[in-house]
Amino acid sequence: MAMVAEAFLSASIEVLLDRIVSADVRGFIKGKKLEAMLLNKLKPTLMSVKAVLDDAENKQITNPNVKSWIDELKDAVYDAEDLLDQISTEALRNKIESEYQTTAMNQVSSIFSSFNPFKDGMQSKLEEILGRIEYIVSQKDTLKLEGISGAEKKYRRSRATSSLVDESGVYGRDGEKRDIMELLHRQNLSADDKVDVIPIVGMGGLGKTTLARLIYNDQKVAEWFELRAWVCVSEESDPFKVTKAILQELPGGYGDSQSLNQLQLKLGHKLSGKKFLLVLDDVWNLRSADWDELRIPFSFGAQNSKIIVTTRHGSVASIMKTVPSYPLQTLSNDDCWELFAKHAFVGTIPSMHPDLMAIGKAIVKRCDGLPLAAKTLGGLLRCNLDAAKWNKILHSNFWDLPNDILPALKLSYYYLPSHLKRCFVYCSIFPKDYEFGKEELIQLWMAEGLLELPNDHGDVEERGDDYFEDIRLRSFFQQSNDWKVMVILVK
Repeated sequence: MAMVAEAFLSASIEVLLDRIVSADVRGFIKGKKLEAMLLNKLKPTLMSVKAVLDDAENKQITNPNVKSWIDELKDAVYDAEDLLDQISTEALRNKIESEYQTTAMNQVSSIFSSFNPFKDGMQSKLEEILGRIEYIVSQKDTLKLEGISGAEKKYRRSRATSSLVDESGVYGRDGEKRDIMELLHRQNLSADDKVDVIPIVGMGGLGKTTLARLIYNDQKVAEWFELRAWVCVSEESDPFKVTKAILQELPGGYGDSQSLNQLQLKLGHKLSGKKFLLVLDDVWNLRSADWDELRIPFSFGAQNSKIIVTTRHGSVASIMKTVPSYPLQTLSNDDCWELFAKHAFVGTIPSMHPDLMAIGKAIVKRCDGLPLAAKTLGGLLRCNLDAAKWNKILHSNFWDLPNDILPALKLSYYYLPSHLKRCFVYCSIFPKDYEFGKEELIQLWMAEGLLELPNDHGDVEERGDDYFEDIRLRSFFQQSNDWKVMVILVK
């Protein structure tokens, strides 16, 4: 969650700067010592911190001293936020007193006046916070933190916003698709079960869900089964919720059923005598007792019904499987390159850029055959023909981080522009695999003040649309059903 905290730290500083110069606060502090401290000291100090925060966020991954610096800054900024809350409250109180001067209000105001921000140490608290932040700022040169120029940070509409990613583009999985389709088409493989459970097992980013979708949407598979349902289980493996989710995918839904017993009776009735295919995607945790309960209605289905399970965990597969698990392997270097090039060379041909091809193939080699890593890095470099940028990614320290399953994905995150980074990590408020609509997310970004106001006085919501498309085109959002998307990297 470190990336989330740092991105919101930048947003907190933005909010503080806005509040310091707000009309209410300025009106309240005018002529007081607080005015000079807030406007002449705290404001420029926060601005100097904000200038190096993006650099600090990148360096803190490999430099523990920078990580400590950010932690200290975070505490000081949050304390400053609390103090500004007090000042804002006092400013509002003064405003109310000045507007309502009735006898009754004078009596009330005399009670309110017992709280005096200066008597209660607000000024000394501000001095203490300011001292802490000034000390933190003084360390930036020692840590070699550098600011990013305004020209570099200025938002530009992506040149690729009109070029949509082909989500059906899959490379190097023809053999795996054929293998699993053979398992689906065979007569029951297990002598003891009417329904075969086929687990696809592999580490994150390997393409298990992509392969399952490829199979699920194949026309032949659609003809083999009377009913099909796709359910993303994720970390929620409660039999009640999973059963309810399965029913939602079938005609008629789950109706007014309110108990697990009612849901299972309804599901058993819908599956009765019908050959079905069920995909339980991204199963993380499942107890044997929960699976025994969840699977009861499946026995009502016709012979040769099938269940595909995708999971990272062999222990989950061993609980659910009725046939041997299918371990998904990494992509070949050539297939990984094809996937990377599809996302990186949009609007041009790789062979026209031999210098970038050489660097790109070296980057792909470091992706270790993980399609998600290749796709995400390709999205990061989309339409960017600057060899220096490609080399910077190739030689980044992120590749050498210990115990990091997907350094390529973390690298892609840290190379996001700061304005997109803040909007992207905001999505960490959603549960894993939560599906949300674009308009819903943009409204939330607007409410949190995460969208930069257009210099041309354009529409803020349109700016949010630009941000959303830019993040999506970098492959951090994944299209799901019903015109919704899902975050694929944030936790």
